[in-house]
Amino acid sequence: MELSAMHNLKLGPKALLKWTVVALIVLVNLYADICMYSNGDIAYPLLDLVLVGAGVYIFVSKKMYAQRYAFPSVAGMSAFIIFPLIYTLWISFTNYSGAHVMTVESAKAFHMQKTYKSEGGDFAYKIFATEDNMCNIYLTQGDVAYSLESAINLKDSKLTANANQGKVTELKLVAATQQPEGKLLPMKDLMPLRNNLKSLVLLVPESQIKLSMSGIRQFSAKSEKFKELKVGEKADNGFVVDSKNVLWDNETKQLFMPNGDTGFYQYANEKGELFGEEFSPGFKVSVGLKNYIKFLSNESIRMPFIQIFLWTVFFSGFTVFITLAIGMLLACLVQWEFLRFKGIYRVFLILPYAVPSFISILVFKGLFNQNFGELNVFLNIVMAPLYNLFGAQWTPIEWFTDPWAARAMILMVNAWLGYPYMMILCMGLLKSIPDDLYEATAIEGATPLQNLTKITLPLLIKPLAPLLIASFAFNFNNFVLIQLLTGGGPDIIEATEAPAGYTDLLVSFTYRIAFEGGKGNDYGLAAAVATMIFIMVGLLSLLQLRLTKNSQAQR
Repeated sequence: MELSAMHNLKLGPKALLKWTVVALIVLVNLYADICMYSNGDIAYPLLDLVLVGAGVYIFVSKKMYAQRYAFPSVAGMSAFIIFPLIYTLWISFTNYSGAHVMTVESAKAFHMQKTYKSEGGDFAYKIFATEDNMCNIYLTQGDVAYSLESAINLKDSKLTANANQGKVTELKLVAATQQPEGKLLPMKDLMPLRNNLKSLVLLVPESQIKLSMSGIRQFSAKSEKFKELKVGEKADNGFVVDSKNVLWDNETKQLFMPNGDTGFYQYANEKGELFGEEFSPGFKVSVGLKNYIKFLSNESIRMPFIQIFLWTVFFSGFTVFITLAIGMLLACLVQWEFLRFKGIYRVFLILPYAVPSFISILVFKGLFNQNFGELNVFLNIVMAPLYNLFGAQWTPIEWFTDPWAARAMILMVNAWLGYPYMMILCMGLLKSIPDDLYEATAIEGATPLQNLTKITLPLLIKPLAPLLIASFAFNFNNFVLIQLLTGGGPDIIEATEAPAGYTDLLVSFTYRIAFEGGKGNDYGLAAAVATMIFIMVGLLSLLQLRLTKNSQAQR
């Protein structure tokens, strides 16, 4: 028994290769997770740990053999559907925006890097270089002069790397009675060394003074502006620190504390009461339902949202209806047995579907140009004389500045882009309808309209129902059309708190809140709006499925 067990423990080449691959995958992902976590990210490392851990267990364990085939699809759904939904929901409960992208620890670290000019004054400096590229810095202030204790190579790769990473290099100074040996570097040779020079901190002998570069030809005495106070420590103004991330301003002798409500650092009095200016950068904090309350209670946000929601529903529904009508009509025409050159007509009618949509949209944008577009030029030539006959004056249509004209333009362009898809579907479904039905109705003397309403439509709608719902959902989020054609404009003047336009769909409205807000990118509010959109689209989809199911049951 023991020999048999030992024999089973031996790894063959195949098993060894498998475990080596598993170990590499785990190590690479752990390293990536640690790097992401060290940068302040929690969500993505957690997702990666869960997916990689579950994947390793499923593909290694013999008990989970059947789940191996389903895991890739489940993992993809988790990473690209469930996780973004949860992450968006989480963001909607924060103040995450263009002004609040850091954590409070990162904001604290940013402020602690600040310095201020302290006692010690300013020193003019010169740099002397020897033939072996070793340099010495010579500083003067009146009769006082200092130079480096040891010359350095200002082009050293290690010094350059530290400077690029924001690290400082401390160097000791000694009193100097004469200029160092070497050739004085001219200004043109100093400019490439500025970044390295800024990373130097020069220590004045027998003093606490530290000199840093403050100008092209000047080093100044600088001190750290802030120092961190630990919990329980008593500040100079008598305040006992009771929370983390509290700083003390060495220059103004004041408390500097994070505001958990606004996500900014502010000064505070001896009682810990915040006041005055809010200092950037801001940091992310939880705001609860504040974004949702702002969305529901602020008239300048709620009003355009409701207006855009109604327009989005109409746009999606009307687009599905008009493209289906045009597509079905053309499909019936191109399959008419007495029509000649049907193949050529089909090719030309399908061409709009073959051309990339963004190219077609940009072409239409030029055609609808209010001043030079071919459409307005044609309308001016035709309509102006007709209006003159009745004593009226023809005014060119302002496609991009008039709300109703802009919406009409959007509908026309989308109908052009969408009808080929519906035509192809209808052409295929028409082939599945038996000719015997039409022959029987012809004997009974049925008209083409009766054939359409009693045979063609009922037999087409049932298989088309899921595709029509998918088309509605696609047009509900048709961001590319709006962004390329109108950009959401013309803008709604009453929408002062969030950018909104008459042709905006909910998806473009959310995009503009997130990336085009006048007060900074408001990702938290955009996430709240996106969550509301998700709920509404889900309810609409459920309603459509229920209506479709009921209509099919009645048949």
